[in-house]
Amino acid sequence: MENKGTLTTFLTKDGFARLLFAETTGIVQYASGRHRPSKTVTAALGRGLTAAALMGATLKDEGGSLTLRFRGSGPAGTMTCVADSAGNVRGCVENPTAELPPNAQGKLDVGGVIGREGELFVVRDYGFGEPYVGNVPLVSGEIGEDVTNYYALSEQTPTVCALGVRVNRDGSLRGAGGFLLQLLPGAEDSLAEYLEGRVKVLPSLSALIAEGKTAEDIADLVFGELPRDKMEEKELRYRCNCAREKYRRSIKSIGIRELRDMAQSREGAEVVCRFCGEVYFYPPEEVDAMLAERTEELRSAAARRKERETTPPEENP
Repeated sequence: MENKGTLTTFLTKDGFARLLFAETTGIVQYASGRHRPSKTVTAALGRGLTAAALMGATLKDEGGSLTLRFRGSGPAGTMTCVADSAGNVRGCVENPTAELPPNAQGKLDVGGVIGREGELFVVRDYGFGEPYVGNVPLVSGEIGEDVTNYYALSEQTPTVCALGVRVNRDGSLRGAGGFLLQLLPGAEDSLAEYLEGRVKVLPSLSALIAEGKTAEDIADLVFGELPRDKMEEKELRYRCNCAREKYRRSIKSIGIRELRDMAQSREGAEVVCRFCGEVYFYPPEEVDAMLAERTEELRSAAARRKERETTPPEENP
């Protein structure tokens, strides 16, 4: 399956409710191929990537990015998912092979593998100034409930986040997706009650997606008879922003003693991207060059400091 998905936005005719639906089966399947996670972590990562894609679509500034970091008490460790306003998403899990038995309902125990205690951090980076960082306690580790709780506590925006990932017994992916349903300023209580009632009786979202239900089908189920417009449809894709030069700068920025030890070992340096698994190898000769560059940078910085310290201040006229 191709590495892509679709995000569709609907708005009620009165402008008081918005639905964002993301179909992410291809993206989650691609991520699974990169990370080789367990079945339960596949479901967790799929939900996280879908949530990030949905929330990233609400960014108003081009070039901005949104990061979800689930730091829970479960065996999977920290899960990080990143999305931007252009529809690019990526993610990683600290311990992707972590696994647990099914929960009491016989389903994959996403809440257990992520952890029902911990924190969700949401970082909005608009490309200028300091990023905005919000955090709330995890309420279940099930991802969707935690995102809903984040909106309620940190943004005071009435929001429902529903996520679904269907994993077959053999570990293959059958379907993935989710939605954000939000009330916009001016919405009346009667609208909130109507939509809440419809969401409560929705069938399993993962089952609906596995059955091939479209964005329009989901909108019908959520909005019922409410008039609405389809506002936008855009492509989603799993895309990492790693690059050889980027990691080279990171290696060069480590302590000069560590860099010198690395050069003396004659083993070179290897970096594996945690988001896509790409391997970058820097041979001993390139590590030598990094050491020489870093040494010169430190010498130049020291010379500038010395010059500032020895230059007398200008006298006022």
